[in-house]
Amino acid sequence: MRTIAVLNQKGGVGKTTSAVNIAAALATQGLRVCLIDLDPQANASVHLGVSLMPEEMSVYDVLTGDAKLADVRRAIDENLWLVPSHLNLAAAEVELAAELGRELILRDQLADDPMTSQFDYILVDCPPSLGILTLNALAAVQEVLIPLQPQFFALCGLVKLLETIQKVSRRINPKLRLGGVVICMYESGTRLAQEVCDDVEQFFEARERNSILASAKIFQTRVRKNIKLAEAPSFGQSIFQYAPSSNGAEDYANVAAELIRPFGTPEPREPMELGKQI
Repeated sequence: MRTIAVLNQKGGVGKTTSAVNIAAALATQGLRVCLIDLDPQANASVHLGVSLMPEEMSVYDVLTGDAKLADVRRAIDENLWLVPSHLNLAAAEVELAAELGRELILRDQLADDPMTSQFDYILVDCPPSLGILTLNALAAVQEVLIPLQPQFFALCGLVKLLETIQKVSRRINPKLRLGGVVICMYESGTRLAQEVCDDVEQFFEARERNSILASAKIFQTRVRKNIKLAEAPSFGQSIFQYAPSSNGAEDYANVAAELIRPFGTPEPREPMELGKQI
């Protein structure tokens, strides 16, 4: 099983779009995937057609100790499950501030969940910030995937983000490593996009190849700017449901293939019954 946090502290770079559609792409390959929506905006949940009422349990209840993952996990299809979020998750940053071991709650919940080991991939859509929720994700996963928009300001926060990953690896989660960077919203006709991609590659080549960055890669697939990717969330569908023949579907299928390739494809297994059906 691989556990991956999809993270960028800058909003609007394709983070949630990538988390949802990479998860869906892996599921279409017959892999068992669980997506955990750890963003209080709950965009990943809405993207997959799940909008919770205030009284319904969410990942907030998991973090505050009022529920287990199995209580809130929902089946999206036979290979894809979602742990949904709700706006009340924003309060968790304050409520957990004085909690001992607050950054390890998600890790412990995953360890205590008897179904965790049955997934091939667990992806966590992180909030666009570096607070307690993001620390929970980084403490619980093995890899970090960074979606990056090819613009100058997108590069500015990359150093800070890498420093945070390195600190978490040293102090909390020694298994954590940077899995790679996915270029999103790519416009092949612009000179700036190619220049930024070149700068990112040079940036990684120039940095010390420590244990965190040693296996990092710049994904060869560039996720092109595509109106279908922008439209799909309003229909509560992944790009593979909404527009399976679009450039967006092709690009995210290729990203998933690159993600799988170094580790090989696990043998497909029989679908399992998990959580609530929508």
